[in-house]
Amino acid sequence: EPQFKNKIIGENDITLQCVDQIYGVYEEKKKLLTGQLRKYPEKLIIYCKDLRVFNFCLRYTKEEEVKRIVSGIIHHSQTPKLLKRLFLFSYASAAPNNTEGRNQTVMFDTLEDWRDELERTKGNVKYKAVTINEGYRVSEKLPLYFVVPICVSEESILKYEGRGIPVNNGAALLKMSAFPKEQDDSTSQTQKAFLDGIYKTISKAPYELLKTDDLSSSLPSLQDIQTAYTRFKQLFLIDNSTDFWATDVKWFSLLESTNWLEIIRRVLKKAIEVAECLERQHTNVLLIEESATDLCCVISTLVQVMMDSYSRTKSGFQSLIQKEWVIGGHGFLDRCNHLHKSDKEEAPVFLLLLNCVWQLVQQYPPAFEFTETYLTVLSDSLYVPIFSTFFFNSQHQKDINTSGESLKTQSGPFRFLTVWDWSVQFDPKAQDFLNNPLYAEKPKTDKIYIFSSFLLKHQRQLSLPLTATKSTTKRGFFREETDHFIKNILGKRISKFINSSDEPPNSFREFYDSWHSKPVDYHGLLLPRIDGPEVKVWAQRYLRWIPEAQLHGGGTIATAAKILDLMEEVQSLQVKMDEEHSQAISGDVHSVPLLRNSARLSSLFPFALLQRQSIKPALPTSTWKDLEDEDDLVKRDDEFVDLTGDM
Repeated sequence: EPQFKNKIIGENDITLQCVDQIYGVYEEKKKLLTGQLRKYPEKLIIYCKDLRVFNFCLRYTKEEEVKRIVSGIIHHSQTPKLLKRLFLFSYASAAPNNTEGRNQTVMFDTLEDWRDELERTKGNVKYKAVTINEGYRVSEKLPLYFVVPICVSEESILKYEGRGIPVNNGAALLKMSAFPKEQDDSTSQTQKAFLDGIYKTISKAPYELLKTDDLSSSLPSLQDIQTAYTRFKQLFLIDNSTDFWATDVKWFSLLESTNWLEIIRRVLKKAIEVAECLERQHTNVLLIEESATDLCCVISTLVQVMMDSYSRTKSGFQSLIQKEWVIGGHGFLDRCNHLHKSDKEEAPVFLLLLNCVWQLVQQYPPAFEFTETYLTVLSDSLYVPIFSTFFFNSQHQKDINTSGESLKTQSGPFRFLTVWDWSVQFDPKAQDFLNNPLYAEKPKTDKIYIFSSFLLKHQRQLSLPLTATKSTTKRGFFREETDHFIKNILGKRISKFINSSDEPPNSFREFYDSWHSKPVDYHGLLLPRIDGPEVKVWAQRYLRWIPEAQLHGGGTIATAAKILDLMEEVQSLQVKMDEEHSQAISGDVHSVPLLRNSARLSSLFPFALLQRQSIKPALPTSTWKDLEDEDDLVKRDDEFVDLTGDM
């Protein structure tokens, strides 16, 4: 029996949202299957978004059953869907009332949550939590409650979607949506007053400077990110050993051509630059993006993980994702393409964040309470359609689909589960794999200050050799060509408002090298290493289903086995000490999983075992024969849940 087992998704289970592409094999040639088919394949290959590959042999299946199977799978997993027809709503209408996951993670769906966050992150800049969007009377894109600089009036909030993010070192990191490209004099004056309000809030010595960055100019576009990841994931969708070894000869060139690691490096570099402004230059930073819900979320989250040790705990990281992504309005429904829309807005923005966080986790393991396994199952949870966390574009969209009553009514018949309740997916023993036994917990007496090397596989290197960094065609951070509009509305103040020309060109390199030359404070500022081979492939996520890429009996699992043995011994001694001081023992001492026989395990454990059973999922013909008296599977509609009627 596997020690790490998902209670919801079995080893050979595929959710409809997890289906990426479907190929048919005709006379040993693969063809992408979409829509109606004139000829049905003799073999079906399903590529999943979690990088699993399933092969179904249909050669000996009756033709009418092949048609029913293939057409049904294509219809339900590839054709566009209505939101109300997602399995999420079917499950939510019958889900048990379970709120266990809310006790640790701050959901940021109440005014008190935001006020508590402001209290936790006390800083030089003053903010206020506002309620002006209750009932979504200002904007459907904004959450019900959010934080803005204290001098920003509610009249300004009515027109703009900016919101501040407190960072606990005195300087401020803010993000806002871009101004309209066209504006008249009246609009310009309003925008000037809005920015003046921000400036008045932050203009307190020694934090008098504000730097802006339009992320659309300094980072890859969403289309570039999607293109790079599409190429990258193809390297790991391996059908057989022959394909694996055929690509092994040109591994480095294939990996570099995807540009995925370069995008990760650029995003990490951007986060370091922002951290430098906040930490060393004591300069406030304003991130600007068209909607402030994509790359703004990536950079602001990374900066807080790097600067705030609380964000490196499991509950802190989950609360950060809630604040920046879920409540912050990231379009999970569109970016993950859960509805299989033809006009795709798909882009792996959240997955890009997890890849960046993984770089930090594998470089500084003791600084994080969670493990890479936690990040891997979190990425898998994007496609588990029983959790509402990653299935809506905004809080408003979720609320309006929760109940047919008015938007002000938050109660309803649907009980959406949160992904943060890990007991839904894993039993306590499996959840131990999500927690880092080497986490260096911060002493409670310490002052709050905001602010691992993964073994390379023997077959393949997981990072590119040290080469010259690719030059970017886009303007860099805090560009000298400051936005013309901001210059006009701020006039002479621009030299103080945006300080770019006085910054030495090698300021970043000095800050980067200086930090890495000192011992690491696992509870202080963390800067990722981003030079050349330091940016690596997230092996556990991308190689876990490829047996040829595994190192049997070695890798990090050998070290983990020894650590867990020591933990078991320590826990045993603790129990004995407790027995000496108490006659009654609670009996619920939480033990860690035993990995004594590490030679039987893979380096990609807990997802890959040495002697795994053959993954050949079968579709029993008896199951399909049972359906003969019913409508053809391909003609059936998805289950519809009435969201407007009484339940």
